[in-house]
Amino acid sequence: MQADDTDRETNGSFPAVASRRARRGVCLLFVLTVASILAGCRPSEPDVVRATREGRLILNIGADPEELDPHTTTGIPEFKVEMELFEGLVGEDPETGAAIPGAAESWKTSEDGRTWTFRLRPEARWSNGDPLTSADWVYSFRRALTPALGNTYGVLFDWIRGARDYRTGATTDFAEVGVRARGEHVLEIELIEPLSYFASMLVLHTFYPVHRPTIEKHGAIDTRGSGWTRPGSLVGNGPFVLVEWIHGQRLVARPNPHYWDADRVRLREVVFLTVESAETEERSFRAGQLHVTNSLPVSKIASYRDRRAPEFRNVPHLAVYYYMFNTSRPPFDDVRVRRALALALDRRAIVERVTQGGEEPALHFFPPTAGGYGPGPQLREDMEEARRLLAEAGYPDGRGFPVVSLLYNTHEAHRQIAEAVQQMWRVALGIEVRLVNQEWKVYLSTRRNGDYDLSRSGWVAPYDDVSCFAELMMSENGNNHTRWRNETYDALVRRAGSERDAAVRKELYRQADALLLEEMPVVPLYFYRKSHLVRPEVRGWYDNVLDHHPLRAVWLSGGDAAY
Repeated sequence: MQADDTDRETNGSFPAVASRRARRGVCLLFVLTVASILAGCRPSEPDVVRATREGRLILNIGADPEELDPHTTTGIPEFKVEMELFEGLVGEDPETGAAIPGAAESWKTSEDGRTWTFRLRPEARWSNGDPLTSADWVYSFRRALTPALGNTYGVLFDWIRGARDYRTGATTDFAEVGVRARGEHVLEIELIEPLSYFASMLVLHTFYPVHRPTIEKHGAIDTRGSGWTRPGSLVGNGPFVLVEWIHGQRLVARPNPHYWDADRVRLREVVFLTVESAETEERSFRAGQLHVTNSLPVSKIASYRDRRAPEFRNVPHLAVYYYMFNTSRPPFDDVRVRRALALALDRRAIVERVTQGGEEPALHFFPPTAGGYGPGPQLREDMEEARRLLAEAGYPDGRGFPVVSLLYNTHEAHRQIAEAVQQMWRVALGIEVRLVNQEWKVYLSTRRNGDYDLSRSGWVAPYDDVSCFAELMMSENGNNHTRWRNETYDALVRRAGSERDAAVRKELYRQADALLLEEMPVVPLYFYRKSHLVRPEVRGWYDNVLDHHPLRAVWLSGGDAAY
């Protein structure tokens, strides 16, 4: 999934950062404003004290969601809300992230591993009280695959028989797709090949169900942005219901009384703030206006760590931060140029002097911890080779190289990383890169439209398997905005996905990883760690590499009562 931020706001000395003095007054004003928008709380009153007593969790998701349609969105801010409003066939264990029954109470696979049969919970309901049936899942999968909807995760359905032909328009008969209702509460899914991690895939939002009457009330099956996701209109099947969405400020959700496990949902309300500044949210946290931050300024990490603050969390995160090239545009249609830029970076300097959150330099694209993937092929940073390649491409010492732009979404951390990279390329290669920042929604649109030269990106695994990263770079993946296409790579990833022998599977992925390093459509920079703050009153919030925290299992404890 697309990461909106680096989980921290950097404040390193390389490059030198602008003074914060001019921003201090604005940040303080925002902190006071946060209090005023939270349920009428007085600015002078620590809101979390009353919120804890009332069972109201206040957390920050980092940006205003682009949408809340699980079949069209791609970002982490969106997913953090959607996973509370909807529920897939398979859920996640709050502590381990392992696949557990969700909307389906059980499932089984055929002997050949190709047919999966899910038994739905008879007591499952939509948030308006309608029964949730197998026909709803058939409709939802059909919608997710409808070509005109433009679901960028549609390629993940290609493991289902006939799904690729349907989503590409080769067939218009959904009966040819291997998704069938076998009675009111039995759903059968037929795959083209055995896929051991199929159950884990189903936690991703693109496999969530949608309520057909609500979709059709607001438009056609393939209408985007019809308004069905607004408070009062959205009907989901998750543990919470959306009751408020003030763009640029917050979203509010309350328990869904029709959720099949409603009796175990202990929070009475969830407030999702959309603060993009790590400094501002950290100030809000210290002012008692947040239970959980989305990130943490790097300037504060050492302080929280050294005094062993109980609220400080810094854990490995299964995600990669990288830059992508638009390989359809000169000069990045030349692999020599792409490789030159990738080789001319000092990733160790970036993580030690800029991000400073304990990240590991990424010398390959697939995280070694993903599903036990292990060490893969590695990029060799080499300034001399970078200069040689650039000269061979026709730009000796950078002469004649056009001024290109590097796009990033608005966030202090992204700016500082971009400035560091800009300086490295200037010094090592003699080229100039112009930095362009855009607000989250505009940035996503710009990338989708291919209107960029270079762009920052972060990819966060929705489930713990190396396939999450390998499939991202496949030719038909809707989130591959590099315009890079390679049939050999696609074939390797497809073979690896259906391979049952673990050793052979790893070798196939390593070959795919090596091909990425040869072609360099992307420049991996580092593998993430998650640094943020969680108040001790928040219970049931477990650290894990996916950074998934199902709020159905979270409660607040403090004051005179526990909720």
